[in-house]
Amino acid sequence: MKKENILLLTLLILTILAFPYQATFSEPSIDRRFPKEIVEVPLPKLLDFGAGKCIPCKKMAPILKELTEEYKGRVIIKVIEVYDERELTQINRIRLIPTQIFFDAKNREVFRHEGFMDKEQVKKIFEKMGVK
Repeated sequence: MKKENILLLTLLILTILAFPYQATFSEPSIDRRFPKEIVEVPLPKLLDFGAGKCIPCKKMAPILKELTEEYKGRVIIKVIEVYDERELTQINRIRLIPTQIFFDAKNREVFRHEGFMDKEQVKKIFEKMGVK
């Protein structure tokens, strides 16, 4: 072999040995804005960030429970306890509680609200999102 070919072959082998993980396939990235159990569900979502000690959050709890039953199979409603789910809270840039984030079925954020929301306000957002 020519010197040039030997040199190129040597460089190729050294590169492969030096960077063995570059040729492997990476795992598909998971959208970390959602709890793992709902990230791949192809439905609109409402994430409600709050805390058990927060008075407006306590007032919203029964409303969200009713809406969960009323929209079962059409919308995922998930209450996120900010002190237990710190990573989700940070990733979603939560500044105060309660905060509601509405996502379409493709996990795109369509609306965000900070503070208490009554049942009719939530239903209006669902309606604007095309949820029937």
